[in-house]
Amino acid sequence: MEEKKRFLCGVVEGFYGRPWSMDQRKVLFQWMQNWGLNTYLYGPKDDLKHRLLWREAYSPDEEGQLRTLIAEAQSRGLRFVYALSPGQDIVFSSSSDVTLLKRKLRQVSDLGCQAFAILFDDIDHSLCQADSEAFSSFAHAQVFVTNEVYRFLGEPPVFLFCPTEYCDSLCSPSVSKSPYLQTVGEDLLPSITVVWTGSKVISRKLSLDNLAEVESVLQRPPLIWDNLHANDYDSRRLFLGPFKGREPQLRGHLSGLLLNPNCEFEANYIPLHSLGSWFRTGNDENKDDMCEYCPERALSAALRDWMEELNQPLQAGRQSAQTEQRSSAPPSRCKTADRVECPSALRGTSATARLPVFPLNSSSPPSSPKEERPGQDGEKKRLNQSGQCHQPPPGSRSGGGSRDQKGQGRGLCSGKGLLSESQVRLLVGLHYLPHEHGPSAQKLLQDLTWLKSNCHLVSTNNKKSPPQKVEEWRGRASRFQSLCEDIAQLHCSVVGGANRAVLYDLYPYVWDLRNMALVAKAFICWLDGRVLSDSSTLGSWKTCLHWCGKSTGVDVLGMESEPWVFKGGVSGEVQMLLPIGNSSELFTHPPPLFPTSRLYNIRPYHGKDKVELYRMVRQFHLRTQGGHETSTSHPDIIGDRWVVSQYQFKKTQP
Repeated sequence: MEEKKRFLCGVVEGFYGRPWSMDQRKVLFQWMQNWGLNTYLYGPKDDLKHRLLWREAYSPDEEGQLRTLIAEAQSRGLRFVYALSPGQDIVFSSSSDVTLLKRKLRQVSDLGCQAFAILFDDIDHSLCQADSEAFSSFAHAQVFVTNEVYRFLGEPPVFLFCPTEYCDSLCSPSVSKSPYLQTVGEDLLPSITVVWTGSKVISRKLSLDNLAEVESVLQRPPLIWDNLHANDYDSRRLFLGPFKGREPQLRGHLSGLLLNPNCEFEANYIPLHSLGSWFRTGNDENKDDMCEYCPERALSAALRDWMEELNQPLQAGRQSAQTEQRSSAPPSRCKTADRVECPSALRGTSATARLPVFPLNSSSPPSSPKEERPGQDGEKKRLNQSGQCHQPPPGSRSGGGSRDQKGQGRGLCSGKGLLSESQVRLLVGLHYLPHEHGPSAQKLLQDLTWLKSNCHLVSTNNKKSPPQKVEEWRGRASRFQSLCEDIAQLHCSVVGGANRAVLYDLYPYVWDLRNMALVAKAFICWLDGRVLSDSSTLGSWKTCLHWCGKSTGVDVLGMESEPWVFKGGVSGEVQMLLPIGNSSELFTHPPPLFPTSRLYNIRPYHGKDKVELYRMVRQFHLRTQGGHETSTSHPDIIGDRWVVSQYQFKKTQP
């Protein structure tokens, strides 16, 4: 009875995308033990034998890996929950399918697993002909099979059931009137726990009234499958903010809460650290104000611990330095700084074992010979070639103007640099939560919106703007450009850092935001003294560039929308405010295969760039023509042909 009453709090690996590696799960179990979490649910959607090929039994090699994983979790005091998702093609009335389902779960039970889950999420509601004749409804079919499997396994103390209607927005017509949920509540055996995500698939908040209604219909307190930090629906979004919007007092109406976090393992330090703080707060008997859970305090505590981890020389994918050696000793309790030296207890001799249908041992991006590690001669050579971030190499014609002087001297992409606390706070603020931006992202979007709306103050033909207003615009523009430079410098620090595990997981997001920030910086620089005011009879930039967005993602989303309604996160919202609108293909620039510190500056075109631009165009033309010169007497004709339209457009520039 005590086992059944225990509040389950921990992690569900249940996202769509590449599953975590064995080394990453080992680190996860260490984190969970340190932070007081108690439950891990294995259910990655892209593990074929979890979902698509659920009928297939595990091979002996796969059994060995799964047995080791279960034992590793249990050695850390964690409950290992094995989940299976047969709902896509199971025939509920087929004795053969039910037997295969029982066999699969019995196989895992024999490996030491004592907790299970059957998931019927994200599937079609319809029944096949045979099931329609055998069952009165979709819910009756699911409940029948679940009850039978639960009894077959000996009624384990933890058995979870995820319904097809797993949140308010998926219930038809509502939670209280849903025939599906009513059937689940009445017919599902009372010891089986039902999974719920809240009012939405990704719920901004969990309310007491909502959970009380769900508990009443299901006739049991639900377990929350929390998608607050899940990012598998948008390849440009990452969520590094604290666990938020769930008061510890809600635990009285829940049987547990499992966080389904970011696909990128290294992005989950703060979310899981703060989840541990939330869980421990709920366990405290002292209920005074000092013991109330505060997301901001939890974030600060997590940041302090993460700072140490961020500057450790960890390998990509958390692969141990001794993965080539077989270790028979039990896993040691390694400190963060020593984690890279710990022999892996979850791997064999090969660090990249091929398991095409059971990616328990899937490896993360490896350290490649092509990637020059910080401090090595290759990295030094590359840094010497690339020079400073945002700064053109000596002798180039890219000139940045006086406004770039502030950024000089702090843009070096030097290897083995340490991320500062201000940089980490900037990183978290730019990748905060699905319904909420952090302070740095809010500042970025607010300033860009204001500068764009008030650019008439610095228009070329506006001579009546009060000097103080002009100065206000330019001062705010300078601070905005400084923030954009800080974002670019953050990219440099991540690339130059020693922690390759964090680099590989966060690089696509840091790269994307850096590029968009530099485009925004160039746009603001261009607005200053280079456009016409609205009063001009020739028209203004607002009429010429009418595709510029007028709202941000927060306006589009609203309070009740799912976060995937608007794609791109902060980068997408900055893009909406630039004169490219929804034409995202104009700035589709995927990150390089291997992270690089070779960076380039984006700025407005100047007349002095003509010579270099003509030379580049002429070189490109000669390359395409096989090296044959078409007009030796008029070498500029190629440049005139390619650049003339752009050059004429810039005539209004000083």
